[in-house]
Amino acid sequence: MTTQQVANRYYELAKENKWAEIWDELYSADVVNREPEHTAAMGIPTVTKGMDAIRAKSNARREMIEAIHAQFCSEPVVGGNFFSTAMGRDVTFKGKPRMKLDEIAVFEVKDGKIVLEQFFY
Repeated sequence: MTTQQVANRYYELAKENKWAEIWDELYSADVVNREPEHTAAMGIPTVTKGMDAIRAKSNARREMIEAIHAQFCSEPVVGGNFFSTAMGRDVTFKGKPRMKLDEIAVFEVKDGKIVLEQFFY
């Protein structure tokens, strides 16, 4: 798949909250995840390598959530081997007040698979 095709499929699945399908279908097994440096103070690794590790990190984060009230993913913007989306959630974490989280996600595609995801928030 081209970067545009990967981006379009990502958006299609994200609108349906099909994150496991996104990972299974679009991600390289060796994908790298990068979070902002400030997340280290919250105990979130800033670099995670490999799909298994990313799934484990996501599952651990999901355990901290009491409720997801809404979420969105904007249409992707493609440039070369990269695409980006604006994403957000309205969530309540266990024991915390409800909050809105917004971010920009940038993805790198090689050989039809996402090999890097980087989040800015």
